[in-house]
This record gives sequence, C-alpha cells and structure tokens, in this order.
Amino acid sequence: MLVDYLVRGAKAGVVAGLAFGLFVAVVANPLVGVAETFEHDGHTAGNGDHHDAAGATSAVTTGAVSVAGGVLWGLLLGVVAFGAGFYLLEPALPGPPGARSYVLAAGGFVTVSGAPWLVLPPSAPGIEATLATPTRLAIYATMMVVGALACTLAVVAYRRGRDARGRRGGGLAAAVPLLALASVGVLAPVPAGESAIPDALATSIVGVVAFGQVLLWTTLAATNTYLDATGDRSNGPSVEDDTPDPRVTAD
Repeated sequence: MLVDYLVRGAKAGVVAGLAFGLFVAVVANPLVGVAETFEHDGHTAGNGDHHDAAGATSAVTTGAVSVAGGVLWGLLLGVVAFGAGFYLLEPALPGPPGARSYVLAAGGFVTVSGAPWLVLPPSAPGIEATLATPTRLAIYATMMVVGALACTLAVVAYRRGRDARGRRGGGLAAAVPLLALASVGVLAPVPAGESAIPDALATSIVGVVAFGQVLLWTTLAATNTYLDATGDRSNGPSVEDDTPDPRVTAD
C-alpha cells in the first residue's frame, strides 16, 4: 500500500516539477536576468555580437538547468510529502478525500516556504544579506519547525472546534495558530539589505518567487488528487473493500 502512495507521489512530483521548472525558465529567469544586468547599464556595448551569442547560449543552458532542477525538486516533494507523508497523514487530514491533498499542500507550503519567509523573505539579486549564512540557515530551519507545528495545531484545533461547534467553529479554531504564526513576521522581521534595483522590479521578483512555490504545491495536490480519483492507487483500499486501513484513522 505504501508503494502505491510513493509511486503516485513520484508521478505527481514529476508533473508539478516540470510545470515549476518551465515557469522558472520562462518567467523567473528573464526577470532575474534584468535585475542582474541593471547595475551594468553603464558598460560599453563593444563586442555586442559576441555578448549576444554568449547570452543566448547561457539563457538556453540556464533554462534547461531550471527545468531539470524543477523536476528533481518536484520529485523529491512528491515522494516525501505526497508519498510517505500523505500515506501517514491522510487519515488525520480534515475534509473529504478529494480535498485532503490540498490541505497537505497548504501545510507543505507554509512549512517549507511561508513560515521561513515571515522572517527571511525572498529577495532580489544584488541585495546583500544582513545576516551570516549559518545564522540564516538556522533561522530558516527553526521557522520550518514552527510552521509545521502551527499547521499541526491548526488541524487539531479544527477537529475539536468542528466537533463542538460545527465546521464554522472548526475553521475559526484552526485560524488561531495560523494567525499566531503570521504575527512572527511582524514581531521579528529581519531587515533587508540595500540594492540599486528599483523597488518595483524587486517586488516583482519576490512575487514571482512566491507564485512559483504556490504553483508547485497546487500542481502537486491537483495531480495527486487526479491520479487517486482515476484509480492510480490500484492496490489501495476501495470503497467496497472491507479490509481495514492499517493506518490509525481519526474519523
């Protein structure tokens, strides 16, 4: 049964990783390229043909690397989060079966990206970090743990609130730990370094980075749900199957 989840997660990861990699290659890389060359506008245009050819080759290589990297990253998330993770957590996730992948994806986004970004938001190229790399890594890892804890508390609060006051009460209860997590960004922001990149361009790059992660997790959830609904989990328990689920169920 676990193998079926891992295979389905791997398939979802490849699809999501390909979509993410193409997004990075087509949208993010050109935008980053503009930012990287912004500070060099005063340079002379001598040997323009040589630079254009080299730039075109570099862009193709960078795009290919981005797509390959996206597939590998998606595959890793698919196997870990939507394979082993979904196998273990699915019974505890709230909502109907078709929505549980999206709940897991939301939790994954908050854990891997959302929570750490509250303290260490993504920045545009050329902006110097104000903290040393080991410190940044330690803060990032800590915020991932905090994000995972907040998501876990949100699920527990939802279930207890739903049992006591229905779904609306469950939703309000689940919002409490998430709002507490969001307050971290207000209480402990890390100042950003200075850069010559225009604010509008820097904001656009940050928005593209955030959208890329949302795209990745959403595509993972959608593909995983589709494969499950179309019977990709061929050896898993069906509705007519009376074999008890070996996992501990919460409902």
